[in-house]
Amino acid sequence: MDALEAFRLETRAWLDANCPPEMRTPTHGDEDICWGGRNWVFQSEAQRVWMERMAARGWTVPAWPKAYGGGGLDHEQVKVLKQEMAAIGARSPLESFGIWMLGPALLAFGSEEQKKEHLPRIARGEIRWCQGYSEPNAGSDLASLQTRAEDAGDHFVVTGSKIWTSYADKADMIFCLVRTDPAAPKHLGISFVLFDMTWPGVSTKPITLISGKSPFCETFFDGVKVPKANLVGTLNRGWDIAKYLLTHEREMIGGGTGGLTTGRSPGQLAAEEVGLDAGGRLADAFLRTDAARAEVDALAFAATMARYKDEAAAGGRGVGDKSAVLKYYGTELNKRRYELIMRLAGHDGLEWEGQRSNDGDLPRSWLRTKANSIEGGTSEVMLDIVAKRLLDLPSA
Repeated sequence: MDALEAFRLETRAWLDANCPPEMRTPTHGDEDICWGGRNWVFQSEAQRVWMERMAARGWTVPAWPKAYGGGGLDHEQVKVLKQEMAAIGARSPLESFGIWMLGPALLAFGSEEQKKEHLPRIARGEIRWCQGYSEPNAGSDLASLQTRAEDAGDHFVVTGSKIWTSYADKADMIFCLVRTDPAAPKHLGISFVLFDMTWPGVSTKPITLISGKSPFCETFFDGVKVPKANLVGTLNRGWDIAKYLLTHEREMIGGGTGGLTTGRSPGQLAAEEVGLDAGGRLADAFLRTDAARAEVDALAFAATMARYKDEAAAGGRGVGDKSAVLKYYGTELNKRRYELIMRLAGHDGLEWEGQRSNDGDLPRSWLRTKANSIEGGTSEVMLDIVAKRLLDLPSA
């Protein structure tokens, strides 16, 4: 037996013994996801136990070094862990922007002190982060941002605003792009800083979308004092960190929306909603074709993502510009799938208050997918990146 197979057997046994039965069921929305943070209230004892057991083993962030709260697993071991979790239907023990975005950025650009201060707390679910990037006049053209950080000796004074700040009203801290040199070209003079959302001068205002609810907020900074020790990387070179972090955000959005949030395949959903004929098939041939196409597309997308990650691991680098492919196709696939789910639900899909327990507030979720092709970079911007940086096509 080789080492990887031994690891698989050990992992399988540990998961079987430690994953509570309640954590082996599909999630139906944000309320079933553990986000962590200073003010987090666990939805159940099982959710608390599962998160704490995984965090103690370092498996909330299995690829991170053990010194920073991770599991220290290599790429192949991480794949095995995910496979074994999927085999028993285990939920992710912890989700956060700290894991998906800030963590990788700190590992690449943070000081040793910053890594030791922030990464273990992210891994244990003690701090919930939000992202301060987009502004009212700086969305896809992010480098035009105007939130400024003025030098005040041992600290910066941050003034300005951000928009579409996901979960800012629930976050403990923010990683934020600020302009520290207004005279520099727009891609220069930007810095990357960290600060607490409870500090004086920070306020938030939720934004309601067409779905009737939203994770998005406006975030305002009115003379927030940020110690210079909270500057990540080099002063005025925050754009380097911003670009690196965006590749992880796009990979996260693409991968997160690539699968049905219900945890069931289109074929399973169709069988549950409309039933099967005497031959064990969906009676509606058009619906059968669409469900099959959605499943095949999901498999192709998963294979592409796995290949990109394997290539990145072999080369000792991130996914890079290929994250634009994942973000574009993952979000478009998610929108198509929710259209199919709405068709399957029929008139029940119009139940605005989400009375059907398996729908996960279906019409709101369907409307929410419309933002997938905007957040994290619009589909048009993603296609532009693919054309210029991957296909090397000439500019118009």
